[in-house]
Amino acid sequence: MLNYNLQNSFIEFCKTKKFEINSNQVKIINSLDKFLNPKKNFLSFFLNSNDKMCFYLFGNVGVGKTMLLNFAYNKVKSKKLRLHFNEFMINFHDFRHENEDDNSIKKFVLSLKKKYELIYLDEFQVTNIVDAMILGKLFKVIFTENIKIILTTNIKLKNLYKEGLQREQFMPFISVIKKNSIEQELLLNDDYRLRNKENKSNRIFYPLNEKITFQVNQNFHELTKNKVCVEKIISTKGRKFMIRNFYEGVARFNFKNLCDVNLGSEDYLNISEICNHIFIDDIPIFDDDNSNQQLRFIILIDIFYEKKITLTISIAKDLANLSSSNKHYEAFKRTKSRLHEMTKVN
Repeated sequence: MLNYNLQNSFIEFCKTKKFEINSNQVKIINSLDKFLNPKKNFLSFFLNSNDKMCFYLFGNVGVGKTMLLNFAYNKVKSKKLRLHFNEFMINFHDFRHENEDDNSIKKFVLSLKKKYELIYLDEFQVTNIVDAMILGKLFKVIFTENIKIILTTNIKLKNLYKEGLQREQFMPFISVIKKNSIEQELLLNDDYRLRNKENKSNRIFYPLNEKITFQVNQNFHELTKNKVCVEKIISTKGRKFMIRNFYEGVARFNFKNLCDVNLGSEDYLNISEICNHIFIDDIPIFDDDNSNQQLRFIILIDIFYEKKITLTISIAKDLANLSSSNKHYEAFKRTKSRLHEMTKVN
């Protein structure tokens, strides 16, 4: 899959970008190099049945997991696919809906095999019982068909879907992916997204009061000046969602309209396809009483981040002190880190 030394290329990349050359990141790059080319021979990708089929990279938010896998992925010359995990599962469920038979998983994987040798899934996480029940069967077929997977996540493999509903039905997936994976942790001491103290944003407004509302209104009116307002209807599997404040790619929502209603990853993906800048008003303090709304918000931010949406937000407290439910405490660290980046003024 590669025809040169990935480490040397990565070090040159860091020098060009003026990035710090971190020994832990270099270690991961070397492991990726061996995973993608275990024998430094393109044919070995097909011939060596003992090779692990998944590179499972986990670590805290902002340590550079996505940056490393993006770098390696971009160097691969073989047929490949990169998707956010939510998008991958949407595609899978759509395929099954159109091919309702006992062999739908096999057919889906074979359709992938015709086009790809490597699949990169960013932000792998399992948040619902439907995915939890099917992933073991799906990945078992993917590995059997010799499709390699690289993925990023914040969660150690054994802790996936921890305390999730009917987790016992998820355990076959844990067994399958553990058997077929190289599990690596990227350890760094801080979040790269928060390092540069000079990049403070003026697109995060708090606390929630009349003064803040006035400031956000000013910001919104300035950005949409001379733009035409139209109503947009997003249709997702029969669900219709109205966007009333849409100005040529700039949209404005209240948190409740996005996260206190029956919307999911596919709805958020469809919203992101027509927007480039989104305002979200009145983001609350999170606790165990609104953990379902918090989970929707986490998924929403993951998708908007992947689609490079710029955000302006008003929140109950500054991000550093915005609390979380116990259930989503770890995942919410990633959300807050990404909010810093998505609201940053260049």
